[in-house]
Amino acid sequence: MTVEQNVLQQSTSQKHQQTFLNQLREITGINDTQILQQALKDSNGNLELAVAFLTAKNAKTPQQEETTYYQTALPGNDRYISVGSQADTRKKQYKPSRTRCATVEQTHYGSKDKRDMDVIDLTGDDKDDLQRAIALSLEESNRAFRETGITDEEQAISRVLEASIAENKASLKRTHTEVWSDSPNPYDRKRQDNCPVGLKNVGNTCWFSAVIQSLFNLLEFRRLVLNYNPPASAQDLPRNQKEHRNLPFMRELRHLFALLVGSKRKYVDPSRAVDILKDAFKSNGSQQQDVSEFTHKLLDWLEDAFQMKAEEERDGEKPKNPMLELFYGRFLAVGVLEGKKFENTEMFGQYPLQVNGFKDLHECLEAAMIEGEIESLHSENSGKSGQEHWFTELPPVLTFELSRFEFNQALGRPEKIHNKLEFPQVLYLDRYMHKNREITRIKRDEIKRLKEYLTVLQQRLERYLSYGSGPKRFPLVDVLQYALEFASSKPVCTSPVDDIDASSPPSGSIPSQTLPSPAEQPQVTPSELPSTSPTPRSFIHKPFTQSRIPPDLPMHPAPRHITEEELSVLEGCLHRWRTEVENDTRDLQESISRIHRTIEQMYSDKSMIQVPYRLHAVLVHEGQANAGHYWAYIFDHHQERWMKYNDISVTKSTWEELERDSFGGYRNASAYCLMYINDKEHFLIKEDTHKETGQKLVGMETLPTDLKDFVKEDNQRFEKELEEWDLQLAQKAQQEKILASQKMREPTPSVMTAQAEEPEYLEQPVRSDLAKYLKEETMQAITKASTEHEDKNPETVLQLAIKLEYARLVKLAQEDTPPETDYRLHHAVVYFIQNQSPKKIIERTLLEQFGNRNLSFDERCRNIMKIAQAKLEMIKPEEVNMEEYEKWHHDYRNFRDTTMYLMIGLEHFQKKSYVEAILYLICAYQNNKELLSKGPYRGHDEELISHYRRECLLKLNEHAAELFESGDDQEVNSGLFIMNEYIVPSLPLLLVDEMEEKDIVAVEDMRNRWCSYLGQEMEPNLQEKLTDFLPKLLDCSTEIKGFNELPKLPSYSTHELCERFARIMLSLSRTPADGR
Repeated sequence: MTVEQNVLQQSTSQKHQQTFLNQLREITGINDTQILQQALKDSNGNLELAVAFLTAKNAKTPQQEETTYYQTALPGNDRYISVGSQADTRKKQYKPSRTRCATVEQTHYGSKDKRDMDVIDLTGDDKDDLQRAIALSLEESNRAFRETGITDEEQAISRVLEASIAENKASLKRTHTEVWSDSPNPYDRKRQDNCPVGLKNVGNTCWFSAVIQSLFNLLEFRRLVLNYNPPASAQDLPRNQKEHRNLPFMRELRHLFALLVGSKRKYVDPSRAVDILKDAFKSNGSQQQDVSEFTHKLLDWLEDAFQMKAEEERDGEKPKNPMLELFYGRFLAVGVLEGKKFENTEMFGQYPLQVNGFKDLHECLEAAMIEGEIESLHSENSGKSGQEHWFTELPPVLTFELSRFEFNQALGRPEKIHNKLEFPQVLYLDRYMHKNREITRIKRDEIKRLKEYLTVLQQRLERYLSYGSGPKRFPLVDVLQYALEFASSKPVCTSPVDDIDASSPPSGSIPSQTLPSPAEQPQVTPSELPSTSPTPRSFIHKPFTQSRIPPDLPMHPAPRHITEEELSVLEGCLHRWRTEVENDTRDLQESISRIHRTIEQMYSDKSMIQVPYRLHAVLVHEGQANAGHYWAYIFDHHQERWMKYNDISVTKSTWEELERDSFGGYRNASAYCLMYINDKEHFLIKEDTHKETGQKLVGMETLPTDLKDFVKEDNQRFEKELEEWDLQLAQKAQQEKILASQKMREPTPSVMTAQAEEPEYLEQPVRSDLAKYLKEETMQAITKASTEHEDKNPETVLQLAIKLEYARLVKLAQEDTPPETDYRLHHAVVYFIQNQSPKKIIERTLLEQFGNRNLSFDERCRNIMKIAQAKLEMIKPEEVNMEEYEKWHHDYRNFRDTTMYLMIGLEHFQKKSYVEAILYLICAYQNNKELLSKGPYRGHDEELISHYRRECLLKLNEHAAELFESGDDQEVNSGLFIMNEYIVPSLPLLLVDEMEEKDIVAVEDMRNRWCSYLGQEMEPNLQEKLTDFLPKLLDCSTEIKGFNELPKLPSYSTHELCERFARIMLSLSRTPADGR
C-alpha cells in the first residue's frame, strides 16, 4: 500500500467518524464531543449500547474530569472532527466507567476481549506506544475497508439507525405520508417561462428537496455534477460495494440536475435518486430524514465519487477532490491542558452551532470558538485548561448546522428549541481568522470589559426604573410625581369615612342611618320577605353605590393639614429631585446606548471586513422534533432576489418573509441550516459561457451531450402528454358539437326545439316556481305592450314586450343595492348586462324567455310564443356564436351554484354545524374565484367568503383538538377523522395564495395547536396516533387535493333562492364576524 493510499484511507475513516458522531449527537441530543467519544469507547463500539448509556434516565451525572474533557485537543491529532459548541452549561454529562486517554477516532471497535488485549496506555510519554496504537487501528480499519468498501463507522451508523428506529416504533410510529397526486391536466404541470423547476414530494422527502435545490443553485456545484464522468475502470463492473452504490447515485443525480435545468415540466420526480439514498439508510421509507444527516451522507458519497475520478486522472501528483476543496476548511485549535500548551490543525465540513442561549449568529460563533478558561491561554505555568479555535482556511461554501433539537431526558424524546436567532445576509469572518487572532483577542477583552461596565449601568438604571422595597415597584420619577400631586391636592379636614357618614342625603330621601357591619346584618330568607304592597317605598341613600359623587368628596386622596410654607418647601424638593432623577436616568440610558453602539461597531473597521460571506440558502424546519416539514429560501444572485423552494412550489420571496420564517421565536418554523458562500469567489455563481464567443449559455446549452438527449426525450414524452390532452378535448368538443347538431336536425315540433335550446335554469316543468316567476314577468310585459300599442299584431306586441322587459332589467342592473338584494339572481340578463356581455347574447336570451311553452295558456300568448320560436329558428349560426352563448349561460349557472354553496354554507355555519358547512364554503370560494378571474361582477365578495371559510376551519380544528384531548378512543378517532377529511385537504387551498396573510396565520394557528401536544405527557396510543397524523398536517404542499365527495345542491326556485339568500345576508350584518 502506498503512502498516499494509506493517508487517504486514514482520512476517509476519520471523516466518517465525523458522520458517526453527528448521528449519535442527533439521537441523544448531547452536543459534547468528548462525552460521545468516551461513551463509544466504553460501549466497545456498540452504538446501541452507547445510546443506552447516554439516554439512561437514572444515570448519575457527576462533573467530568478535565483530562477526559480535553482529550480531543491532544497534539498530533490531525483529523476530521465534529466541532460542537461547548458554551452550554452541560448540566447532564455522561460519566464513563473508566477514564483512558486515547486518540478516540483511531480506536478499533472490536469485541470486548480483543479490545482488552490491545489496550495501550497512552497516558505516559512513550511515543512508540502511541505509534503502535495508531498502526493497530489503521491495520484493522483498512482490512475491513478493503474487504467491503464500507468503513466500520458506516456499519455502526447502520446498526444504530436500525436500533433507534425499532426502539421508537411504538411511540413514534409514522405511516407513509400521502403523496400528492399529479393533476390529470398536463397544462397544470407545465413550466411557466424560465421559472425554476420544483421537486415532487414522493413521501416525506421535503428534506431531499430542500438540500438538493440549495446545492443545485450553486452554479459551480451544478457544473461539477453535470460534467461528472464515471471512472473508466468502473464502467463495466463496480469493484466494491462503494462503487456499486455511489455510481448509480451519481447517474441519477446528474439526470435530476439536467431535468432541473431543461425540463418543460413545472416539477420533476426525484424518486430514483431518493430510493438509492433510502436504501443506504436502511430505514423505513416513510420516516423523515434529518437535513444534516442527509447532507453528511450526500457529501460523503459525492466526495467518494469524485475521489475515484481524481485518482484515475492524476499524473503522479496527489489527487485533488473538488468536493473537499468546495465544502471543507481547516481550523487551528490552540489551548492549554493542565498547564501545557498545544496547537492542533483540524479539518471541518458542516460547522455545528448551539442555538440555545444566544441571540444572533456571531454570539453562537464566539461561543463555539472558545472552550474552557481562555485566560490561561495567555499566561505561563497555569493549571487551568481551555482552548480557542481559529480558522486557518475557510471553504468557499461554508455551512452552519443550527442545533435546534435537544434530548429531554425526563420525557425520553427529543424536543425542538424555538428560540429566536438572527443572522445577517453578509457575514464577516475576519474576527475568527488565525491571522487576526491577536487583534481579535484585544477586541474581545475590550468587549468583555465594556459588557461588565454595561451590566453595572443596567443594574443602576433598573434601580431607577423599578423603585421600592415591596413586591410592586414603580419608576422613581413617577413615585416623585405622585408624591408631588398628593402634596398639591386641596387639603381636607375630615376622614373620608366620617365625611361620607356625615354627608346629608339628597333631597327627597330619609336621613341616613348607620350601616351595620356584615356580621350584624340579619339573614333573611326568601319566605320572610314582605309581600308587595301598594305603599310607596322610601328612597334610601347608599353612599358607596350612589351613581353621582357627593360634591364635598375629593376625587383623589389629599393631606389633612399642610401649610403654605410646608407645601412650598416640599414642592421645591420634589421638583428638584424629580429633575435630578430624570437627568440621571437619561444619562444612564445614553451611556448604555453608547456602549451598545461601541460593541456593535467593534469589528466594523476596514481591517475586519475583508472576509465577507454572503448568505446563499436557508433551510427551514417547521414543526417539532418528531414531525415537521422542510423548505428552503435560496438567493438568486443574478436576479438579486430570494426564492422560496417548497417541494413542487417555487415562488418569489422577500427577506422579510425569510426573517419571519427563519429567525424563530414567532412560530414553529425556524432555520435549521445556513449556507454561506465566499463573496469574493465569483466562480461559485458564475454562469456558463461559450469558450469561443464568450456568450452566456442558458438552459439546455449548459448540458453535456448525453444529458441533452436525456432531457429532450423526457420533454418529448411531456409534449406527447399535452398533445394527447388536446386531442381528448378536441374529440370531446367534436362529439358535443355532433350531438348538438343532431338535436337541431331532429324533426320535432318547434316548441320542442325551442325547449331543447333553453338553458338549464329555464328548463323547468310547467308547475315550477321559476317558470311561474318568468311567466308572470313575461305576461306583465305582454299585457303592458298590448295596452300601450294600438296595433295588436302579435309580432309588434312581441317587439314592444321585449323592449319593455329589457328596460326593466337594465334598470335593475343599474341599481346600487345592498348585499342581501342581488338582482343578478332574479334574471340572467341582469347578470349579462352587469358583465357587459355581447348584445346578441342578451337578445337571444330574451327571445327564449318569450318563446317558452309555458306561455301557451291563451291565444294571444300562444301566438307570441310561436313568433318568438320562429325568430329563434331564423337566427343563423354566424349571427350568434353559440359556443360563446353557451359559455355565458354556463357562467351564470355557475354563479347560481356558487350562491347556493355560499348560502347553505353560511346557514350551517350560523347553526354551528361546521362539518356540514366547510365543504359548501370551500366550493363557494373555489367557484367564486374562478368567476372573479373573468370579471369583478361575475361573482360574490371574495373577502366575505374567505373569512367564513377560514373561521369555519379554525372552529373545526378547535373542535377536533378538543375531541383528541378527551382521550376517549371514539372521540379521538372522530377528531382525527375531521382533521384528515376536512382540515388537511383544505390547507393547500389557504396556502396557494401566499399574499393572503390572514389565511397563512390561520394555518399556523391550526398547526401550532397540534404541535403543542408534542411536549405533553399522553397515553402511548395517543402518541402513536398523533405522530401518525402530524406529518400529514405539517408536510403539506400547495398542490391541490380533491375531497372524497363534494356536496350536492338541492333544486331551488328563483324566488326561494333570492329569499333565502337575502335572509342569510341580513343575518350576517347582525352577527359578529366570528359567528358568535
